[in-house]
Amino acid sequence: MNKRIGILTSGGDCPGLNAIIRAVVKCSSQKGWEVYGIPYGTDGFLRLEQHKCHSNDLKLKEHGYDIPGLLHGIDILQFLSGSILGSLSKGNTEDQAIAKTIIQGYQDLELDALIAVGGDGSLDIIYDLAQQGQWNLVAIPKTIDNDVPFTERSVGFDTAVDKVTSALYDLTFTAASHDRTMIVQVMGRNAGHLALSSGIAGGADIILIPELTPKIDLDLVTNICIHIAKLRSLGRKFALITIAEGVKNIQGEKEKYIGDYLAQQIDNISHQLCLTDKAEFCDLDTIETRATVLGHIQRSGTPSSYDRLLAAAFAKKAIDLIAEEKYNQLVVWQNGEVQIQPLDKVVSHIKQRHQLGICPSPVNADGFLVQTARSLGIYLG
Repeated sequence: MNKRIGILTSGGDCPGLNAIIRAVVKCSSQKGWEVYGIPYGTDGFLRLEQHKCHSNDLKLKEHGYDIPGLLHGIDILQFLSGSILGSLSKGNTEDQAIAKTIIQGYQDLELDALIAVGGDGSLDIIYDLAQQGQWNLVAIPKTIDNDVPFTERSVGFDTAVDKVTSALYDLTFTAASHDRTMIVQVMGRNAGHLALSSGIAGGADIILIPELTPKIDLDLVTNICIHIAKLRSLGRKFALITIAEGVKNIQGEKEKYIGDYLAQQIDNISHQLCLTDKAEFCDLDTIETRATVLGHIQRSGTPSSYDRLLAAAFAKKAIDLIAEEKYNQLVVWQNGEVQIQPLDKVVSHIKQRHQLGICPSPVNADGFLVQTARSLGIYLG
């Protein structure tokens, strides 16, 4: 049976979104289905109604991106970062007028199902709309934060880890050249997955994540300085620190530039330790500390091969679910394979965690990666 399906990308962009779009279109084409790309997340349904767009304007073809000139048909979507559909975190279900228009947009396109690609916040919003409009919804997780519950991996995370790891590699040499302590502030919201994985892979000496060090206090900074002093006594005159943006200041408040805040605290405490005249702290006062905020560079770049494979596998499973008319499911990665989780269970978990101000899927404080970092001599607080 021929089906008309929609696809949208919502929330923050990340590498691998276009690979998902490409795979959805290719898998659908094999079945003779039509795919419609909804621009800018659920906001696209608003635009459909407001601007009276024709459905054909949204129809995607198997070769979603053609290079002009002699190379017609070249398929490069899987290599492109960002999203060709655009991505916005909109769709306020509390505004019934807006919600009604969005729901009507789905009906106007006469869609049989919708594939929503999003993180925990986006899935929460879209699921509510789907329930109100009785949409046939299948969701695919994407986020560099890797904090969508019930999936071990989300599309975009692996590429972001590679980005941060590469930055740590580059910063190692300037740190070593000047005997400096380099602090790298990475994204992750309230989760430490990105800082932990990239820190281990990038050779960090110290990794600070909200699950283990929710805030920077005097004891923590003192122990960091002691760890740096120990490295220097062993001949390692520089140090690398990764800190997740979710770590808070000494008052337990969010700092936009938590890396700079930590650098200032290290400078203060290292000076105080030097004044004790203890031999192991004698040269701490000469430490230069520099902070780097990687920012949105972490969301960019060519998707890694792993993210492209994950995108293809997730897309294939999403199409299978639609073919079976098994809706309201989240496609997930568990135990080395693609599986599914009911969206009502996933979204209920997300809502509960958000109400408590807790990350929906934090780093396991006793997990193997944390144990690995400690075994390598990395200071985690």
